[in-house]
Amino acid sequence: MTLARLPRLLGILALGSTLVSGAPLWAGDSPGLVEPSPSEGAPGAFTFAAVVRRAQELAAADYQPDRPALPDYLADLDYDKYRDIRFERTESLWKQEGLPFQMQFFPRGFLFKDRVTVNIVDNGVSQTVPFRHDLFDYGKNPVPEEMPSDLGFAGLRLLYPINKDDVFDEVVVFLGASYFRGVSKGLNYGITARGLAIDTGLPTKEEFPIFREFWVFKPAADAVDITVFALLDSESVTGAYSFVIRPGIETVMDVKARLFMRQSVQKLGIAPLTSMFFHGENTDRFLDDFRPEVHDSDGLLVENGTGERIWRPLVNPRGLRVSDFVAQNPHAFGLFQRDRDFTRYEDLEAHYQNRPSALVEPIGDWGQGVVELVEIPSDAERYDNIVAYWMPERQPQPGDELKLEYRLRFGQDPEAGLLGGRAISTRIGAAGTDILDSSQRKFVVDFAGKSLAQLPAETKVAAVVTSSSGELSKPVVQWNPHTQGWRLFFELKPDGNRPADLRAFLRHDNDVLSETWSYRWVRE
Repeated sequence: MTLARLPRLLGILALGSTLVSGAPLWAGDSPGLVEPSPSEGAPGAFTFAAVVRRAQELAAADYQPDRPALPDYLADLDYDKYRDIRFERTESLWKQEGLPFQMQFFPRGFLFKDRVTVNIVDNGVSQTVPFRHDLFDYGKNPVPEEMPSDLGFAGLRLLYPINKDDVFDEVVVFLGASYFRGVSKGLNYGITARGLAIDTGLPTKEEFPIFREFWVFKPAADAVDITVFALLDSESVTGAYSFVIRPGIETVMDVKARLFMRQSVQKLGIAPLTSMFFHGENTDRFLDDFRPEVHDSDGLLVENGTGERIWRPLVNPRGLRVSDFVAQNPHAFGLFQRDRDFTRYEDLEAHYQNRPSALVEPIGDWGQGVVELVEIPSDAERYDNIVAYWMPERQPQPGDELKLEYRLRFGQDPEAGLLGGRAISTRIGAAGTDILDSSQRKFVVDFAGKSLAQLPAETKVAAVVTSSSGELSKPVVQWNPHTQGWRLFFELKPDGNRPADLRAFLRHDNDVLSETWSYRWVRE
């Protein structure tokens, strides 16, 4: 089993560009674009249907990656040398026209070997952006003055003024396989989304589809959103994707996908999210780190079709963990960074308190399936070790076509309007009277929320706690004036080495006051 480690690079590689004077990409009367093909040349002719047809055509043939050989001066780059290549900000597409969005590109090299074609759609006409040597400042890398014109790009990024009206900030990056990231006002890059996840968490090799071609629609002068089409390709599946992207306090993407199966897979992960969890408040083993917590996300949220809302705190396990949450027509799922207090992290460089949460909201009938959480052991924060996605109950077969639609939100608090109680912290420690006996475990879960804060402190709030194994103590619920919520205490006496699947929620009489806290405890 493998997990791509590209995403941990994106937030760094996507930041910053050197300001060097030069002619803009569209300078002069000729924009320097490749002429459109006849089938795409008529105004108004290029639509999403054209990308769907391309995906269908690809699916009917064997997979052929677009990975022409790179010159050694690009193919042999290491991380630091690749990062030293910066896009010239003066060359940003649409900068000279003063449009509300700008676009920049990434060069091929280092880990990014695939050639990605980028097209601009203007008045219905699709034209390819050609590679040019002078679009980049290569830093200290020794490169020739002339480079092959067919090198192509590795990906793209979009900029929009989300923090200040006169400053264009990066809001979306597409780079590496089918990975893409979004960021919203006041936040840093963190969690990553993907087009698809295939065979994740299996002992066999994971498959990583790639967005091999993009079509970016030129924005109007007053545009607040931008449309991007993408063509996905891999050994097992092809796909056509549409992204309508609206940056702001939340950066929202409306996603449509048409998938065509070349061959069967063991797992098809829909709307996957990838993140990092190294350690947190619930980590009950010693890690020699001055920082209390280190993670991009601290929990998985699942709102299944029955109306139940589940919160699963993330862990960095000793061994691979795969957890499934049954979700027929799921209302939402996502990986969240709920803890926004700097003192929880004490990291002046990473600013983990400013990492976005990401919420997937399915549109239409997704049918029966599960939200699957994969937690992979990690010995450093530089690795993305958390994956979550929706997996249909019936795995598609060769020749099948899938139509999917969902909304993806990147923001500080996608659940800000929630009134009910949320599990905001999970702590675990030794239980019982013998401090040398660590076999019994104490769980302390804090719930907070607007509805809980409105209850009088003397309200008789109770908890329902269950476990799949072991013995539970009687739960105790106490008002917590520091969170304006309620704290749950209970103890678990494990049954040997058997894992314990724990669930808990708060209630008052017959009224449910909180989401369901879910946790898998494993002796490590």
